Amino acid sequence: MRKSILTRLNNWIIFVVMTTLVIAIVVASTSLINFLRKEEIKRISLLSKAIRIQQEVKTPDTDVLDLLPEILNINNTIPFIVTDKYKNPILDLGYYRNIPESTIKDPRKLQSLILNMEKNYDPIEIKVPDGNNQFVYYDNSRLLNNLRYSPYILGLFILLYFGFSFWFFRTIKKTDEGYLWAGLAKETAHQIGTPLSSMIGWMEIMKLDNPESEGVHEIEKDIERLRTISERFSKIGSVPELNDMNFNETIQENYDYLKTRISRKINFTLHLPTYTLLVPHNKILMSWVIENLVKNAVDAMKGEGTIIMSVFERNKNILVEVKDNGSGMTKQQARNAFKPGYSTKKRGWGLGLSLARRVIHEYHNGDIKISQTEVGKGSTFRIAIRRE
Repeated sequence: MRKSILTRLNNWIIFVVMTTLVIAIVVASTSLINFLRKEEIKRISLLSKAIRIQQEVKTPDTDVLDLLPEILNINNTIPFIVTDKYKNPILDLGYYRNIPESTIKDPRKLQSLILNMEKNYDPIEIKVPDGNNQFVYYDNSRLLNNLRYSPYILGLFILLYFGFSFWFFRTIKKTDEGYLWAGLAKETAHQIGTPLSSMIGWMEIMKLDNPESEGVHEIEKDIERLRTISERFSKIGSVPELNDMNFNETIQENYDYLKTRISRKINFTLHLPTYTLLVPHNKILMSWVIENLVKNAVDAMKGEGTIIMSVFERNKNILVEVKDNGSGMTKQQARNAFKPGYSTKKRGWGLGLSLARRVIHEYHNGDIKISQTEVGKGSTFRIAIRRE
């Protein structure tokens, strides 16, 4: 129990860390992109002022002469070009920068670039005394352009995060259900054990009075069956031991017991292979699964009909089929049949098939499903266990 609590706590820690990480990445990336964009706009604005001052001041001092080229040359990342008021590019030195030479030499490419720049940012106007105002067209730097893919990457990351969240909550739910069923099963085993011990004592007393009584022998069989049922419940939640036992023998023993306990109006038959099947399985738990399937078939036929149980091998899998000609199921009923708490019976708890699936899936690495069902014609349940 302590280990399970620690496991759940670790899951929640992972979830909180992942949530915090996603939020931090989204906030940091958005802030970084906005910051870089504003900084680049400031740099282009400063560059535009430098160009304007260079054109307006006729006799600047030495400091200004040194500062203006430095402002122009410091921009090594942001592409820009200065045009006249008719969008004709000015190709003098210092009036464009960070644009490929091939584009500069091709007027068509250059005009296309200017139009694209205009779509992204409004040009900055440089007012000159003679009225022939100029315009500075610019675009994002290569770094900022690369960062524009970050929203898509973030979107993918968020999708992965939601996928992880779905898996996380589903795992938590399944774990909680597992502990619930395990606790219920162990408590049931404990409750059965107390009166069972008393019944065993009284049985021994009855045998002293009449040891050859047929009724005593039958009651003794049922007491042994109750002991087996109690042991089944006690194994839920723990890892059972799987042994290479004769699978035919396990099925045959279940068949022999169940045939004497179900209605004589039911034609119950068993088909086994003629050769021995050695399959790793837990005899007690496997018997429980078979018993659940047979009793469900009996309930579906309302105590009258045909049950055919077959064991055969296919593609290195051992298959067990329980087929009945009872009421069958709708598609929705078949989809929900193995869900915990689901039952088509008024007095059913919906635990039998759910626990049977747990036994086959988790303890025997196998599969259990409804291979065929039709309303009014019956159902076929199939267990598949891989033969080692």
